[in-house]
This record gives sequence, structure tokens and C-alpha cells, in this order.
Amino acid sequence: MTTLALGPSWLDPDYLLNTFGVWGLLAIVFAESGLLIGFFLPGDSLLFTTGLLITTKQLDFPLWLCVVLICIAAILGDQAGYLFGKKVGPALFNRPDSKLFKQENVVKAHEFFEKYGPKSLVLARFVPIVRTFTPIIAGVSGMRYRSFITFNIIGGVLWGAGVTLLGAWLGNVDFVHKNIEAILILIVLISVVPIVIEFLRARSKSKKSAAAEGEIPGAAPQAPRGRHAKR
Repeated sequence: MTTLALGPSWLDPDYLLNTFGVWGLLAIVFAESGLLIGFFLPGDSLLFTTGLLITTKQLDFPLWLCVVLICIAAILGDQAGYLFGKKVGPALFNRPDSKLFKQENVVKAHEFFEKYGPKSLVLARFVPIVRTFTPIIAGVSGMRYRSFITFNIIGGVLWGAGVTLLGAWLGNVDFVHKNIEAILILIVLISVVPIVIEFLRARSKSKKSAAAEGEIPGAAPQAPRGRHAKR
């Protein structure tokens, strides 16, 4: 199995699975799904690698059981994030930046939640960093628990089972198995695309707003012209 040449070696999915096994994987999924300290963890590539290693017999664990446990860990992680957000409330937005906490991540998740509403809990599962903070923002905003748990379960199953089973399915393809390093890097890059798109959109919007505001102050009302104008 080739090591993923992207990021520090201790975040390499292969290294994490070989060192901590499936139970370590579940702890990582739980942390990334709703704990502030888990936003930097490699969720997508880790799930994909897990499915691939199980299919190729390099990881001795039943695939169906692993998928079920991953979904449960993801759902419980979001649950923890929601309860944390509900308890902490607005104080989260006043928390100062630190090495592991950036206020911009909270703002980004809040904007994501405001834009997509409850379904953001499903969409955010596939967006790194945002998926960690979105359930917390849902708790902060006082989202109805019934709606939260419904979309939490849907998102947890789609992400946890979907990405893992995709890795298991593609693990039987020779091309994927021989080029696993490139595939994992591609997954990481694809998962970052939504963030890049949102960044470019926000940048374009801010430029347009700045241009519009720049035109307004310099605009002076002109006197009416024509035969009906006052002399």
C-alpha cells in the first residue's frame, strides 16, 4: 500500500489505520463530525481507504459491520456537536483564535448553514472543516431537534456508508489499486472544491458590493433637462 504523499505523515490514512485500526477510525470519525478539535482530520480519504483495505484483505474486519459502526460514529459525532453548540451558544462567536481554533471556520459554517438550512447537515458531510462546525452552528441557532436528528441520520449514512462503500467497490479495480496514492490525493482535492467555489463566490460578491458602494458616493443628482425643465 502506497503512502499518501499529501500533508504530514501522521495524517496519512494508511498510517492511521495501521496504527489505530478500525476503533481508531471510529474515534476520528466521531471527532471530525462534531468536535472542535477534529476539523483537520482526513475524513473522506480515511473512509475511502478503509473500504479499499477491507476489500483487498489488508484490513481484517467485516465490511458491513465497519460501515454500520462508521455511520453510528458519524451520527453520534454530530449529536455531540449539536449539544455543544446549544450549550455554548453565542459565546462560540466571541471565542478568540488559537492554533486549533479559527473564528473564520465558525463564520464559514454559519454562512453555509444559513444558506442551505437543515439540508446543510447533509451537504456539509462532504465538505471538510464545514462538516465539523455545521452541527455546532445548528445547536447555536436553536434548530429543532427533530429536524436535526432526521438530517443528521441521513447525512451520516450517506457520507459514512457512501464513501466507504465507494472505496470498497473501486478497490477491486486494478487501475485504482495501482494508483491509490493519486486517487486519494484526487479525493482530497475534490472535497476542497466546494470551499474554493464558495471562497471565489464570496470574493466576487464583495468586489461587486465594493464597486457599487464606490459609485454611489460620487453620484450627484443631475438637473432635469428638456423643454419641461425649470429655468
